[in-house]
Amino acid sequence: MISVSDHALIRFLERVAGIDVEAVRSAIAAGLARPVNMAERLGGGDYTIKIDGAVYVVKSGTLVTIMDRVRQPKHVFDGGPFDD
Repeated sequence: MISVSDHALIRFLERVAGIDVEAVRSAIAAGLARPVNMAERLGGGDYTIKIDGAVYVVKSGTLVTIMDRVRQPKHVFDGGPFDD
């Protein structure tokens, strides 16, 4: 079986499936604008944002991954009491 790179997957979505990847990228950035601005006012750097059960991992100003509830690390603070 052939392996498919992330680059090839994105090109498939754009060129074959007709998905506007840049529009998706812009929508993600727009949806994170408020919490990103708040994080940057607190010093920025590396941080996580939890919205609707998804965890957005930001490193040096770049969104590097998004995790669902199953994959999120235990140390992510969701605004509630700590579960240690």
